[in-house]
Amino acid sequence: MQYLVEKFRKKLMHLPMQFQRSLMDDITWEARLIGIKGARGAGKTTLLLQRIKGHFSDLSEVLYVSMDDLWFAEHRLVELADRFVKQGGRYLFLDEVHKYPDWSREIKNIYDDYPELYIVFTGSSLLEILNARADLSRRAVTYELQGLSFREYLHFAQDIAFPVYSLDDLLNRHEEIAAEVVHDIRPLAHFGNYLAAGYYPFFKEVPDLYLQRLSEVINLILEVELPQLRSVDIAWTPKLKQLLLIIAESAPLNRILVH
Repeated sequence: MQYLVEKFRKKLMHLPMQFQRSLMDDITWEARLIGIKGARGAGKTTLLLQRIKGHFSDLSEVLYVSMDDLWFAEHRLVELADRFVKQGGRYLFLDEVHKYPDWSREIKNIYDDYPELYIVFTGSSLLEILNARADLSRRAVTYELQGLSFREYLHFAQDIAFPVYSLDDLLNRHEEIAAEVVHDIRPLAHFGNYLAAGYYPFFKEVPDLYLQRLSEVINLILEVELPQLRSVDIAWTPKLKQLLLIIAESAPLNRILVH
């Protein structure tokens, strides 16, 4: 377990805190069991680590682990939770739980057996948390982390932060809000870049490799996760890719809705 602790603390050392996703403020962190799902590359891991770094001063009470770590080749999650609680741990962050077999049953047992333990877990968007066999829907508060909104993209790429406006604000104060926005930036000058390569936060790491990384994410979902997690026959992969290409090249959904 010490190996996991050291690995977790190294991740925190150089974690940037300047930009945080809006979902951070929407999550009810006081809940004992929280599930966060989202597509690969949406920023789930960074969200968890930023929550830890920004909120906890005593790291002895906190542990973050990725469920695909080699440590779990010889150890069970319930074993980790038991040892963690006995050493004074209270907050357990579990990343990519869908990579761990029978994850929902073990999390349910941990939740029931250790009432003093708070658990946050994440999984890919393929993960149907509400339909988990252990019925975590009665215990877990679930959220979904989408890709960057245009507002978040401007904050992340241009370091220009705008507040979140409600629908009522947009309907009743749209002229005032528009004047405030264009005073600081010309949105249309950046909107094309956002549409082309601004949805996933990893665009900023190596911009020229964005499309390649996006392609890798898609292939991983179609070729690995669908067969493994949803028992989709691998023979369907070429057809799924063709269907995805047709959808990507089609006009927006307005034409479908008309028919």
